[in-house]
Amino acid sequence: MDFEQIDATNVADVGGKGAFLGELSRIPGTGVPGGFCITTDAFRRIVAEAPSIGTRLDQLSRAEPDDHAAVRTLSADVRRSVEDVAVPDALATAISEALTRFGEHTPYAVRSSATAEDLPTASFAGQQDSYLNITGPAEILRHVRRCWASLFTEWAVTYRLRNGFDHRKTGMAVVVQRMVFPDAAGTLFTADPVTSNRKTATVEAGWGLGEALVSGLVSGDVYTVRDDQVASAAIAAKTRVAQASPEGGTHDAPTDPQRQAQSALTEAQVVRLVRLDRRIETHFGRPQDIEWCRVGDDFHIVQSRPITTLFPVPTTDDQENHVYVSVGHQQMMTDAMKPLGLSLWQLTTPRAMHEAGGRLFVDVAPALATPAGRANLMETLGSSDPLIGDALQAVLDRGDFLRTLPEEDSTAAPADDAPAPIATDPETVSELIRHSEASVAALQREIRNLSGPALLDFIRSDIAELKRILFDPQSLRVIMAAMEASQWLNEHMEAWLGERNAADALTQSVPRNVTSEMGLALLDVADAIRPHSDVVEFLHRVADEGRQGDGFLDEMAGLAGGPEARDAIRGYLDTYGMRCVGEIDITRARWSEQPAALVPVILGNIKNFEPGEGERRFERGRRESHRKEQDLLARLRALPDGERKAEETKRMIDRVRTFAGYREYPKYGMVSRYFVYKQALLREADRLVRSGALREDEDIFFLRFQELEEAVRSDEVDAELIRERREAFRAHEALIPPRVLTSDGEALTGQYRRDSAPSDALAGLPVSAGAVEGRARVVTDMAQADLEAGDILVTAYTDPSWTPVFVTVAGLVTEVGGLMTHGAVVAREYGLPAVVGVEQATRRIRDGQRIRVHGTDGYVQILA
Repeated sequence: MDFEQIDATNVADVGGKGAFLGELSRIPGTGVPGGFCITTDAFRRIVAEAPSIGTRLDQLSRAEPDDHAAVRTLSADVRRSVEDVAVPDALATAISEALTRFGEHTPYAVRSSATAEDLPTASFAGQQDSYLNITGPAEILRHVRRCWASLFTEWAVTYRLRNGFDHRKTGMAVVVQRMVFPDAAGTLFTADPVTSNRKTATVEAGWGLGEALVSGLVSGDVYTVRDDQVASAAIAAKTRVAQASPEGGTHDAPTDPQRQAQSALTEAQVVRLVRLDRRIETHFGRPQDIEWCRVGDDFHIVQSRPITTLFPVPTTDDQENHVYVSVGHQQMMTDAMKPLGLSLWQLTTPRAMHEAGGRLFVDVAPALATPAGRANLMETLGSSDPLIGDALQAVLDRGDFLRTLPEEDSTAAPADDAPAPIATDPETVSELIRHSEASVAALQREIRNLSGPALLDFIRSDIAELKRILFDPQSLRVIMAAMEASQWLNEHMEAWLGERNAADALTQSVPRNVTSEMGLALLDVADAIRPHSDVVEFLHRVADEGRQGDGFLDEMAGLAGGPEARDAIRGYLDTYGMRCVGEIDITRARWSEQPAALVPVILGNIKNFEPGEGERRFERGRRESHRKEQDLLARLRALPDGERKAEETKRMIDRVRTFAGYREYPKYGMVSRYFVYKQALLREADRLVRSGALREDEDIFFLRFQELEEAVRSDEVDAELIRERREAFRAHEALIPPRVLTSDGEALTGQYRRDSAPSDALAGLPVSAGAVEGRARVVTDMAQADLEAGDILVTAYTDPSWTPVFVTVAGLVTEVGGLMTHGAVVAREYGLPAVVGVEQATRRIRDGQRIRVHGTDGYVQILA
């Protein structure tokens, strides 16, 4: 197929690169060198006619991506078979005829173009081969076979295995394109590849062919362009240049000394190139990674692919500047969410939330627009997550991104009134919990027999009840009272006694904390199982085999002590089974659905603790809190006006211990309700599967709630929409969400502004006082946690589901978190030194290293 026959609909025929070149050829001024594509059909015929290749592909498909030796051996076998294959006469003739049209003895670039390449969600950049300056039919045929074989390089095979691409369904086309012998060449990103700013383009340029730059042989000149002007230029010492070889192919040579420090492009050429590439970006509708050549003063575009590493920007209908703050970093859930989870959370929250990359964001630009709103927001977010605060400050310091409105012209929502006073009465908490439990019980009764549109209508109306309970003013008063009392204690104890973070010790083992009780209750489950050796051995097999579901519970009941063990686990699930990692996403598998996820933690408790540890641990925390209380009060009474200070402090201690535990309950109530919804929706999904509207139950997770309502009413589901949503979710999973994102696409992470930590320390936010030294265990999946007493847990984030492992560890380090997030609250109650918000902690700390966590000062040291 010649380029003029090709457009974006031909990816299956000519691969990603070929389809993009066909589209580029249609854009005026791109100067794409002419050529043609050998289609994927030719490649498939070759594979079909060589059974040995098919056999090896089946073996490759069964390989594990991390089994490097097997992948290396199998992929090498496939490459050799493909390179040795005979090209059928009909195909050789067709290629020769195409060469005649473009010039049989003209030099060509022979370039691989896979169907799973240069896609919006996976670039596969650089994984297949290209060959330059190839002349003559025989040589071109030889290099076509080499391009086919490059589909099976070790790194390409591993990438496909990890990203779920089927080797047999990934076809290979080959681009044969007239060579351009440029004076200069390079790349252009229409969005800044470092900051992700969509309004800043980055150009890299070097002399001769672009191979020297792409291969890393030399550094190129780097220009940044914004608003049609060169904002910066860094001219490199370009000591080598890639050139065409007379005998074919290319070679590198020394650059003429006079040209080494000379700019490869004039500023006018840079701006003209960016203008051209902005047209290309507009044509494709997303930022592009573009390869270009310059011959004289003319530019030729030789490749364009989407930039797949950029975090998406929320879409809006206006041209205003927006500043988005990540909801996930506040909720300890930075993973991508499926559409049903996103939409249900949006129905639950009173705040307007914007979607991007499978995550939710809140636009804080209106609040930042006024002095009062700005001060309030920076105080709130800056104290809970200093990195978000610093990132917002960076936006404000520019002075030209956000407009500032006079206070009276503000369109920002007014601040909520201060909560009314509340007496320190434990019954207040008990009444709130009873009310929530009764409401969930009523929901379970009323939803049991509903189906069809009536079910969806009921859930939508019940969300109003969920919101009423979740945002009950009395509930807010309790939470705020605990936070204010804790802040008062920290401030006054430091001012009066020099005691820092005193509230941390005073809030150990507070009553009515459903999340910390959950961790202690799993110690009791371990106590019920520990005496039964056959059950313990069986559970080890369950863990080793990676069993899923709950079938093992009934299987276990046939063992000695099995019924007691099963009942202990089921009793735990009756109370806590609605929880799981990432529980704000209703689509996540709950412990009741996958109780095997708890088995490694139960086994760890059996191994690491003696019977009765749950009760002992709670009592130790209670005694330590009481001891700290008596110590502080005695020292206060020795001060001038000491009796008054001690009385006031005692009132605040009683207040924080009465109310602090309730902080964890509203979310528990919410996820309890979510699980009831989920069970009912899955019953409805099963009905849709039986009617043929859905292929499988979990397809409903890829519909928004509103779309699910329509599907239930019509008994019809768009299968292509489900497929597209699944593919988009896989792409979103690979993205790392920023804490702050602007409407220009700039991702900001912020920095800690702290001079007290050692220069080599990893800075974070101190959330639970104390210092501890131990072995770092870097864990990304709670079900894979292999922890021993004294270990320090290092992970990306901890939501309430991680609490059961807190009873084993001696300290906590996370990449995400704040002072009042669940992990911080439970760490304080368990007395674990903790530092959260440590950027890239799971990458910078290696599993098994010895580290010291400074929970009072907020940093981590790597010792060995």
